[in-house]
Amino acid sequence: MVYRTKLPKTASVANYQSDGRLIAPSAARNATAIVDLVKRISPKSGQALEIASGTGQHIVQLAKSLPYLTWSPSDVDVDRLNSISVWMKDNDLPNIKPPQHLDATEIGWAATIGQHDFILLVNLLHLISWNETETLVEEMSNCLTSTGVALIYGPFMRNGELISDGDVGFHKSLIETDPDLGYKNDVDLLKMFFQSGLIHLESVEMPANNLAFVLQKCTA
Repeated sequence: MVYRTKLPKTASVANYQSDGRLIAPSAARNATAIVDLVKRISPKSGQALEIASGTGQHIVQLAKSLPYLTWSPSDVDVDRLNSISVWMKDNDLPNIKPPQHLDATEIGWAATIGQHDFILLVNLLHLISWNETETLVEEMSNCLTSTGVALIYGPFMRNGELISDGDVGFHKSLIETDPDLGYKNDVDLLKMFFQSGLIHLESVEMPANNLAFVLQKCTA
């Protein structure tokens, strides 16, 4: 995935601080709901990977709230990797590994980082193409252990429909910037998950019209 710098202003708002960290208001708003869901559905121990960790705000909250998991943050953007490091330094949490550069839309990345018991992806699929999404989901499945669990969170269509005026406007701004971007349909994603060897355990309605897919590796 080429890191896309030309996105609508509504796509990713993060404010630079003097120490190099980034603060995204949306990450602060949705952190509690995401952490609470992860606490409910994640394994009780093991290795956890966050794909596209962004500013680093989520990963420190997750590591604080789920100390029994060892967290590996990742991102494709250098500024965000630096921001993650600053957040980690401030919080000094022993269960976070150094952030790693990871383009989760590249074929074969799962084989380079080893298997994980839990994988989290927040607010990325609407910012990448359908082909990139297929690669990401396939590699995510490959990266999970035999009983591994994944959580994919973000804005999605429901049965082909956008469910609010805000979603209509945001989706329109994305596809006007790049027609390959935009909201993915939940029904189409469920088919993709199955084809990639992932069992759909549940869909959870989240604040601000977001949706979370809880998935588990299929070993049959």
